[in-house]
Order: sequence, then C-alpha cells, then structure tokens
Amino acid sequence: MHDPAYRTLVALAAALTVAWGAWAVYDGFLREVPPGTYSYHAGNRAFEDGDYERALREYEAALRAAPGNIHALRGRARALLQLGRHAEALAAFDEAIRRDPSTGATYANRGILLDRMGRHREALADYERALELDPRLAEGPDWLTRFLRNQAERPPTIADRARYLREQLALPEERRLLRVPELDAGQRPYTL
Repeated sequence: MHDPAYRTLVALAAALTVAWGAWAVYDGFLREVPPGTYSYHAGNRAFEDGDYERALREYEAALRAAPGNIHALRGRARALLQLGRHAEALAAFDEAIRRDPSTGATYANRGILLDRMGRHREALADYERALELDPRLAEGPDWLTRFLRNQAERPPTIADRARYLREQLALPEERRLLRVPELDAGQRPYTL
C-alpha cells in the first residue's frame, strides 16, 4: 500500500471518476441543448433501426422545434426516400441543397432518389457533384458502420453506381440496363 505507483494509480482512478461524474452532471443537467436535438437523435436511431415512419415523425418534431435545423431536414428527406415518398423526398433534398449546397452526402442521397425514380442522367450528375464535394463518399461505409449494420460485404458506392450509369448511358438505348432491383435495393442513403 506504500508503493508510489499504486498510490498514483489510485489517485488517477479517483480523479478520473470525479471528472467523469462532473461531466455527466454538466452534460445531463447543466448544458443547454438546442431545441429539437433530442428528437433529431431519436430520428437517427429509428432510421438506423429501419423504422422509417418513426424516424420521419422524430425529424419532423425536430423541425417544428427548430425549423432551421438542416440536419433534421436531411434526415426527413432520407426517411421519405426510404418510405418511397419520392416527390416529398425530392422537395426536401432540394430544400436542403438550397440551404447548404456544399454537403456532398445530400447530393449523393438525392442522386439515389433520382436513380430510383428512373431519372438516371440527373442521378449521375448528382453522384458526380457529391464526389467532387466529398471524395470520401467513393469509399462507402467504413468497416465499423458495416459491422453495426451487419453488412459483411461492402455495398456498392455512389462511385460504383456513377461508373455503371456512365457505361450504360453510353450504350444505345435498347441495350441499356439501368435498373436491377435486387442490387439497387442495397444502396442505402448516406448519413451525416
């Protein structure tokens, strides 16, 4: 018990415990949280769980609390996309891009929507713009994200899809194969 290393470790453990406790009190009770934050995070959890109806409700609650919340607007657009409510999703993506034209993932997601709507040239333009703004989108989800989603195989990325669309759109119209529903279903929207 008189070993200096032991005393140092005990003191360090006690200090870290006190620091953690202080942070927990600050984070849970004292820090001001912007309006809509809890709803936005609940929407993200619901989205990751595949409960897109609940995600949509949470994102809309976040937007009612904070109409300028661009993240909730993007989340709403992604939920609408997954629910197949394409016209509403397109309007939401357009609004998100109007508010913040510098986020590549929003263009990527609008590209996925346009692709699903059969508007392949517009989808290709959005994929290319997304990759210009954020080249990391070409990598797709990292290993941890795939692990959490239980995806053993790397899903196709927007770079893969853009390359495929370029090749297909270069062919005569009667030889094009622009949709393969079972493969297209594997394309998930990008989260921010």
